[in-house]
Amino acid sequence: MKRRSLLATLGLASSIAAFPTPARAAQAPAAQAPVSPQAAAAPAETAAQTGAKVWLGRHAEFEEYLKTAPIARLAKVPVGVNKPQRAFFAEGELAGSALLKHLPPGRKSGFWESYKSEIAAYRLDRVLALDMVPPTVERSVEGESGSLQLWVENCRLLQDVDQSKVSGSVRWVKQLRRQRAFDNLIANIDRNSGNLLVDDQWNLILIDHSRAFGSNTMPFMKEMLRIDREFYDRVKALDEATLMREIKPWVLDAGSVRDILKRRDKIVEQFDRLVQEKGEAAVFQF
Repeated sequence: MKRRSLLATLGLASSIAAFPTPARAAQAPAAQAPVSPQAAAAPAETAAQTGAKVWLGRHAEFEEYLKTAPIARLAKVPVGVNKPQRAFFAEGELAGSALLKHLPPGRKSGFWESYKSEIAAYRLDRVLALDMVPPTVERSVEGESGSLQLWVENCRLLQDVDQSKVSGSVRWVKQLRRQRAFDNLIANIDRNSGNLLVDDQWNLILIDHSRAFGSNTMPFMKEMLRIDREFYDRVKALDEATLMREIKPWVLDAGSVRDILKRRDKIVEQFDRLVQEKGEAAVFQF
C-alpha cells in the first residue's frame, strides 16, 4: 500500500505518521513487573478506559500465568510471515490464549528478528508505564524457547476500523503520539496498521515487535512533533541502570541498551528544539 492510500486508511493525516506498508500481523483481531519510579508514579486508568486491557494493575499475575499455565493445545495463526502459533489454555482460567513465537535471534529475509525483542518491548512498556504492549514472557514450549504474549480479546486491527468517529479525540491523539515516540525509542521498523489493535473503548494496543531493537532506525522522527509532558518526562528519565536490569537480557548486549539511550537523547533533543522554536504550549499538549 502506498503512503497516500495508507494515510487515507488511517484517517489521521494531521494526527499520526504514515505507517510503512503492512508486512504482517502478529495477532489477528487481536517476568516480574519492573519497579521503575516512572511506572510506580503513574496513575491507574479508570475502568471505563481499560477496555480489552484486562492486565492493567495485574501485570505480575498475568506474567506468572503465561509462564506456568498448562497449554491445552496449539493452533496455527493464519497471518504472520514467521508462522506464529496460538496457545490455548483451559477454559474459564485467567487467560484464554496467547501468541507463541519461536524466533531465535538472527537475520531472516533480510530483517533482524528475535522473539526476545517481543519481551524487550513489553519490559520497556512497563518501565515507561505505557500500558499498550500486552504481557509478554519467555517460555519453552515443546522444547523450544520463544515469546508468549497474551492474546487480547475483543479487538480489531486498526486498518479495519472507521477512525472518523474518534479522530478528533484528545485521548486518542495522545495515544498515537505516545506510540510514535515509543516506536522511535525501540527502533521499530515494522509498525503498520496491521499490527495495531483497538478495542471498543478506543484503547490502542501495540503488537508484533520481533523486528525492533535491531537497528538505530527511528521511523517516526519527522512526524514526532507533539507529546504530552507526562510521557516526555518518563522517556527523559530513562537511565542506564534501569535499562540494564530490565532490558539487557532481551537485547543483544550492553551496547544495545546504550543505543536505546542514544535514541532517547535524539527524541528529547527534538522535542526540546521544537519547544525553543514554537513554545512549550505548542509541543507539550494534554
